[in-house]
Amino acid sequence: MQQEKFTEQTVLWVKRHSPKHLTFAISRPESYRFAAGQFSRLGVREGAGFLWRAYSVISAEYADTLEYFVVLIDGGPMSAHLARLQAGDTLLLDKTAQGFFLPERFSDGAELVMLSTGSGIAPFLSILQQPEIWQRFDTLALAHSVSYHNELIFNDWIAALAEHPLVGDEYAKLRFLPVATRERDGTALHTRLPEAVANGQLAQAFGLDFDRERSRFMICGNPAMVRDTFQALLDAGFAMHRNRQPGHIMMENGF
Repeated sequence: MQQEKFTEQTVLWVKRHSPKHLTFAISRPESYRFAAGQFSRLGVREGAGFLWRAYSVISAEYADTLEYFVVLIDGGPMSAHLARLQAGDTLLLDKTAQGFFLPERFSDGAELVMLSTGSGIAPFLSILQQPEIWQRFDTLALAHSVSYHNELIFNDWIAALAEHPLVGDEYAKLRFLPVATRERDGTALHTRLPEAVANGQLAQAFGLDFDRERSRFMICGNPAMVRDTFQALLDAGFAMHRNRQPGHIMMENGF
């Protein structure tokens, strides 16, 4: 990547939620544009070259800063850099946001069902801060599946949307389902999302009847969950959404 394709931005703050989980914000150039659901390419200089990784933006489209949520990967080269990240450091930002994981690509539907594992919740945090999404759908249903309760770090953030100046009046439309697969107390479900889709537990927990006319699905998380949930939805009669062939499902791998 040539230098003119990126800018150098300042890390404004870093919050470590656990040894593996962190959120951080960088300065946002006035010219940087993205749509809720897209990702940034962030980079660092490494030796004579560069190291780049994609991270979904969790900020609103109208925010002054760019925020990200990262689950560090043992042995990951970029994770090693981010593990040491501090306010005042710099990160490289590709000038162009990328991705087609965008709810506006659905042309119809009344229920937007967002299924995530781990850092796959990130694009949905951005989407939920957009007033248009609340106005368009009758129901917004979000599931965040993790292994242990202490990894459900956005529960309070999601509850605080009730007081959000732009979307709080619509908050009753949201159905949030935290899922812990390896602990049995404190969440409604303790099974993987693909199984919960297949056996009807997920629809029941949301209080919805998944339906081809009404339900639209966005899936983001680890590749095994994305693949298996997609297959469970295919088995239930839903179809992949394509621009020339409208369907019910969009998906994106996240870590």
